[in-house]
Amino acid sequence: MTHDADAVLDDPVGQSLGGRHAHLARRLGRAATYDRAVATFSAVSTEPDAADWADLAGLLGPGAFADLFSCPAVPPPTWEPVFSLEGRQMIWSGGTPDGPAVESGAVLVELGPDSVPDMLGLAAQTEPGPFWPRTHELGTYLGVRIDGVLVAMAGERLRPPGWTEISAVCTVPDARGRGHAARLISTLVTRIVARGERPFLHVAETNTGAVALYERLGFRTRGQVTFRGFRTP
Repeated sequence: MTHDADAVLDDPVGQSLGGRHAHLARRLGRAATYDRAVATFSAVSTEPDAADWADLAGLLGPGAFADLFSCPAVPPPTWEPVFSLEGRQMIWSGGTPDGPAVESGAVLVELGPDSVPDMLGLAAQTEPGPFWPRTHELGTYLGVRIDGVLVAMAGERLRPPGWTEISAVCTVPDARGRGHAARLISTLVTRIVARGERPFLHVAETNTGAVALYERLGFRTRGQVTFRGFRTP
């Protein structure tokens, strides 16, 4: 699925940790991971050898969780599998995303450090994927508040060169179906494109509703991926 223009998307975690997220990274040899309060994603070289896996194990510590995201390489058999999830990587194909009409009383806001408790609470309730106390430092996060209550959010996560991933798209159950997610994604797409980058995202294969929403907003599937997590020996 690799083309020259989007080859960096084959290793989005490694490309982010070695570039725009280098200030959030911890490194040992050719292995890298995010600060634990930011994200659990880890990366090794594109063709890792035994030394690379040993470096990542040393970086994380014994019995630690290693979220290898969409890395196709599999660690040594002494690493315990934790999860494996089929998904897809989608890229924005152009056009002007149309956000839905704003619901009365719904306010779109930028979320910062003072919003972390609300963001963590929303993520715990809706389970959009890993979200930690400093995840918001990965990029811009936007939310929808109704009467001051955070009911939906979406933000920027991985940032390989020329691209920005949209992630943490979630809405509380009683506020779904009102266009909040579409409005947030459309706003993020507009901002990302305005600074000369292209949006992309990842989604679980079983989340057919999200896939349909992303397709309506101008995303197309670039390729299938398998998300994997392991525990270090």
